[in-house]
Amino acid sequence: MTQTTLVRADQTRRITTPNATMTTLASPTLGASADLSLWTVEMDAGAHGPRHVFDSEQLWTVLEGEVSIEASGATIVLSAGDTLVLPAGAERQVTATTAARLVVCGHGSGQATVAGEGVSRGTPAWIA
Repeated sequence: MTQTTLVRADQTRRITTPNATMTTLASPTLGASADLSLWTVEMDAGAHGPRHVFDSEQLWTVLEGEVSIEASGATIVLSAGDTLVLPAGAERQVTATTAARLVVCGHGSGQATVAGEGVSRGTPAWIA
């Protein structure tokens, strides 16, 4: 039998990097999801993350604002309500063209590799 788990708003995990603020809503270590993670990303206009690759699929939905995502050689502009499915292995870079808030879903064990670095950065804290 599976167990239902509730994560209250005051239990979420917030992590700020130089590029964005991620808030973990549920993950294998928060809410005991079997393998999925759900988090929000808040970015200021002009902010961008590093060019990187995940070894697992992710779903990105823009809640507010606009972002430009370079993925596998193409530039895709997303506005509020748009969702992009990023397949495993797709190199990507997210840039906020306006202040933006997104919700992202991916595997809780996803490993990130940054272009130019020889080793994986592992699973980011907001996904684990």
